[in-house]
Amino acid sequence: MTNVLTSLNAGLRRSLEASDRVYLLGEDLLDPYGGAFKVTRSLSSAFPGRVITTPVSEAGIVGVGVGMAMRGYLPVVEIMFGDFLMLAADQILNHAAKFKWISGGAVEVPIVIRTPMGGRRGYGPTHSQTLEKHFLGIPGLRTLAVNSLGDPGSVLETAVLDDSEPVLLIENKVLYAQELFDAVSQSEVQVHSTDTRYPEHHLSIRGAPTAAITMLGYGYMAEVGREAILRLAYEHEIFVELLVPTQISPFKLESVRRHAQETGRLLVLEEGTGALGYGAEVIAQVLGESSASIRSSRVAALDLPVPAAGPLEQAMLPQVYDVIAAARELVGHP
Repeated sequence: MTNVLTSLNAGLRRSLEASDRVYLLGEDLLDPYGGAFKVTRSLSSAFPGRVITTPVSEAGIVGVGVGMAMRGYLPVVEIMFGDFLMLAADQILNHAAKFKWISGGAVEVPIVIRTPMGGRRGYGPTHSQTLEKHFLGIPGLRTLAVNSLGDPGSVLETAVLDDSEPVLLIENKVLYAQELFDAVSQSEVQVHSTDTRYPEHHLSIRGAPTAAITMLGYGYMAEVGREAILRLAYEHEIFVELLVPTQISPFKLESVRRHAQETGRLLVLEEGTGALGYGAEVIAQVLGESSASIRSSRVAALDLPVPAAGPLEQAMLPQVYDVIAAARELVGHP
């Protein structure tokens, strides 16, 4: 079976094969190491000179990548841990996202910035955060989050070869080992996906009655949500549909709004801290533009640094039982 990591690696390989303008840049990418999480393993051997290991300077790595993109290359930059994105925030916010507009459209910046995010690995407060909410809503920047319901490698390949916008690609660490969804082996659930370059997936219990709740979650929270909707159905007879977007910014909320209007309930999941987060903005936009009465709630991490100790990290990050409790409260179950 293919997992998320091998799919991403294959997507990078196909991109390098498709165009000699594609370059990979980042810390410790060369074989035999192949990157901290091995997403680039074997690629420097296959494409010598186009996989470039860099000094430890996130600002420098992204800055060089932006310059290469402006000169017609298709750079893929790896930030070893998403926590370090803040060191490149100026290059992302004030350079990559703005040069097209500053130049009146004369310059494009087709850079892809890949980075692992999230906790649940015991890496502690500076290597376990989920920080993409700080980059959502930046005009000119597209933010994507891979999941196991589609093909992450194809999403990455599309971003590299076919997207003229700067792209921030979020890869949750725990997802790397997750096998891609197999409709045959997963007979209890069904997945329908939009036929777009950055698809949205709609997951529901096969043969279930009309859903009582619309749930929205991206990245690893899709896995948490998938387990939660099965347990809600089998243990509590609460039927939930799960929407999993690939593009998380700019927001595309048409289908979320439509489904939430039909169920009358919306539950948003995020691994990042809840204050001023993704879930708050989704709910604000959906409810603000909906004529129907919709009850809403969100499940997120506590507003604390991520602990290194396993039990404390588990208590701080959103778990399946948190989702179940929130869903039961939405429908009024004791």
